[in-house]
Amino acid sequence: MRPKINRKDFVRARVNTSINPGEMLKTLRELQEMTQEQLASASGIPQSNISALESGTRQMGRERALVLAKILKVHPAVILFPDYDVDEMA
Repeated sequence: MRPKINRKDFVRARVNTSINPGEMLKTLRELQEMTQEQLASASGIPQSNISALESGTRQMGRERALVLAKILKVHPAVILFPDYDVDEMA
């Protein structure tokens, strides 16, 4: 007989990875199954700039984050502050 597993016996894992805005942009784009070319076409941002944003050689900036977040259907903070940690409220 297996012991009963109780959710209260576990502690929530804490993610300890660091991700920058460009890596988050790439991840979100890939989750939407979009190519850089498709994102460029939808956003009006040249594909070469999308590539530079994803590689971290170009700064994201607020305005670009707003445009890209709308297309990727996320809040801009998800892109701009991907590794921001917030304490859970009790």
